[in-house]
Amino acid sequence: MIKAVIFDIDGTLVDSVDLHAQAWKEAFKHFGKDIPYQQMRHQIGKGGDQLMPVFFTHEELDEFGKRMEKVRSDLFKREFLPRVRPFPRVRELFQRIKQDGKKIALASSAKDEEIDIYKKLLHIEDLLEAEVSADDAEKSKPHPDIFQAALERLDVRPAEVIAVGDTPYDADAAGRLRIKTIGMLCGGFPEAELIAAGCIAIYDDPADLLARYEESPIADAGD
Repeated sequence: MIKAVIFDIDGTLVDSVDLHAQAWKEAFKHFGKDIPYQQMRHQIGKGGDQLMPVFFTHEELDEFGKRMEKVRSDLFKREFLPRVRPFPRVRELFQRIKQDGKKIALASSAKDEEIDIYKKLLHIEDLLEAEVSADDAEKSKPHPDIFQAALERLDVRPAEVIAVGDTPYDADAAGRLRIKTIGMLCGGFPEAELIAAGCIAIYDDPADLLARYEESPIADAGD
């Protein structure tokens, strides 16, 4: 029986993937590496601790990794965060899930400060039982730490949970704990990659999941 749903945020509930990719690209260029945009975009969904080592050596990260992440964070908050927009029907989807008596948690590689802004943007503050950010985990996705913390806060077992995310890193992280994952195409990852990572169902966006809720794994495995 499904008792809870754990949602990723960036690319799943809000349209922010392109903006994150641009912020990282500009930060990396400031520190000497001009990474092709699509190559950068494909890494979004990981936290900075997992993303930066893809492009920089351990020695480089020891020298300026923390400064680079701060440059990226400041740039994103200043230039890109005000441009983030919610995907349609998120609140209605959450209300439908709550009608079934299920708990809802957010589990994101974003920082607490960003999550607070997203919650207000989505108007979902009153519909959440728990939230977990990069600040609550030793390692970000695709490591399972964030989902493990969410399970503990929800007080549920992996078999009682469905995760919803837009990247293979979400499905990978959840799968390491035997949590089943629904994939969303609105973050830009191809359906084939999401399925290969372990997603058991694919939807276009939150509105599509809401429209087909009764046939979704959330409802089918629930009551």
